[in-house]
Amino acid sequence: MVSGFLSALVAGSLVGVQNVFNSKVGEHVNSWATTAWVLGLGALASLTIGLFMEGAQMFTLRSMQPWYWGSGILGVGVVIGLVQSIRRLGPTYAVSIVLASQLAFAVLWDALGWLGVTQTPLSFKRLLGVLVIVAGVLVFKLGGGRKPEVALEAAPEPASVR
Repeated sequence: MVSGFLSALVAGSLVGVQNVFNSKVGEHVNSWATTAWVLGLGALASLTIGLFMEGAQMFTLRSMQPWYWGSGILGVGVVIGLVQSIRRLGPTYAVSIVLASQLAFAVLWDALGWLGVTQTPLSFKRLLGVLVIVAGVLVFKLGGGRKPEVALEAAPEPASVR
């Protein structure tokens, strides 16, 4: 339990830093170039570290559903969506919306047992948790701070993305 919690904390902090880096790359090149660069370096790093840690064993695939092979393609949508939303909304607001959406869909998939996950009944506590996160997003949005127009001026969108 503790190692899972710590892993989640590390992953969350790395995603936060990566989002800022991706946004900074996106200020200089279009979103597609940013995505190619980010995912390409990630693939190279994964391959290198995987070979070092597991050797050729990393290519031994156990039985899995064929559609799981395409999960890396979803990363394209993730990076494109995050780069665009951070550019237009700023990091805090964009990431808070992503987190709320992620939690809401995780609750839905758990409740319906979609994508091979173990079905978990929908409960008031789970719905309340999603609503608390959504309320947090609204607090960020309505609480003032950086306006989206300022974010657009600070990070103009490349002409090829418009």
